[in-house]
Amino acid sequence: MQAGKGMIGGAALILILALSACGGGRGDAPVLRNLRSATGGPDEFAILPPKPLQMPPDFTALPEPTPGGGNLTDRDPMADAMVALGGKPGAGGNDGALVAAASAHGVSPTIREDLAREDYAIRDRNRPKLLERLLGTDVYNKAYSDQTVEQQRELERWRAAGRRTPASPPDPKQWPELSR
Repeated sequence: MQAGKGMIGGAALILILALSACGGGRGDAPVLRNLRSATGGPDEFAILPPKPLQMPPDFTALPEPTPGGGNLTDRDPMADAMVALGGKPGAGGNDGALVAAASAHGVSPTIREDLAREDYAIRDRNRPKLLERLLGTDVYNKAYSDQTVEQQRELERWRAAGRRTPASPPDPKQWPELSR
């Protein structure tokens, strides 16, 4: 009787493992990291904190309020990114100098498709194995490990070249009094 129960349990376990190995066929896009929220709550990346309130230099220069219109304290992520990249404030996509600098080495009209194809190939080569799928292991960092920058090695390379690294802690060999 015990042997029969053991055989049924073993067969059930083998069946479960076999069925779980069938998931995610070759036709599906390989997923290395699950970025979907299971809670259905708010998207924290969609919330932009407003700019700080400031007293305008002249109240007559304020824009006319319109329902649903913009506000001086509203953020504009695209304009902020343009300024962060060295563009002129308020120029938007019409900043010719920034566009020229960004496209100085040529622009591929199919860059999005090319990157999507290369990313798919990387994800396809690094699909999670059976146990990684069963355990829900994140294989993203393993798949892209050859494209990561090793921070300490890069820091040492720049220091050995005699370059300043002001954003990093001081080198204890060079500045022992600062590293205590």
